Amino acid sequence: MDYLVLAFYLIKPLEDPHALVKEFKQFFDTHDVVGRIYINEEGINAQMSVAEPHAHAFFDWFLEDERFKGTDIKIHHHHEHVFPKKTVKYRQQLVALDQKVDYAKGGKHATAAEWKKMLDEKDKNTIVLDVRNDYEWEVGHFEGAEKPDFKTFREFPDSVKQLKKKYDPEKTRVLMYCTGGIRCELYSCLMKEEGFDEVYQLEGGVIKYGQEVGNDHWKGNLFVFDDRLVVPIADEPNETI
Repeated sequence: MDYLVLAFYLIKPLEDPHALVKEFKQFFDTHDVVGRIYINEEGINAQMSVAEPHAHAFFDWFLEDERFKGTDIKIHHHHEHVFPKKTVKYRQQLVALDQKVDYAKGGKHATAAEWKKMLDEKDKNTIVLDVRNDYEWEVGHFEGAEKPDFKTFREFPDSVKQLKKKYDPEKTRVLMYCTGGIRCELYSCLMKEEGFDEVYQLEGGVIKYGQEVGNDHWKGNLFVFDDRLVVPIADEPNETI
């Protein structure tokens, strides 16, 4: 049997997140699906694997709901489940960051094609910012992206202040990326708050970039937070670093 590995997030006010937790649990309990779903008043952060026949039921259930139409779901195929269990719960933070942000004030979204073009034309006033952990960078990263100087997401605000000392916020273009996009939603807000005017975030993250563009400008593979641990970003193989 084939399985679909699904990754998606939704940044959107939800009126009753606890009721939605119950809805997801009910779906999980009646279908062949495992994974992690975190929900709160600000949205959803989800990674899951679903037996292919049940994946279609999920798409019908989730994407036909007016609240969730248009959600970008990134899909990989695999031969088995990639999560050991099912976890669906209300969580205070969709990403572990001990402060509130105004998502409306985040960076500009760049499609995979736009991102590639910006990397093609990158100049000395442009920095490529990896907002994942250092060990994720070691598995694979975009050319020119420095190794992150933090080991947990909560350290990022201090890292931004250090970047501000190193680069002129008003003259520096920031190209920010992460695995699937949700970390950039938060961290781009922090960059803007610190005065960086031109902040772009890779829409759909590295996963989407690999599916739409391939390995261009990417070195190595991609670390993922499931049983696979390391995956290529595109169908064609890439050198391990």
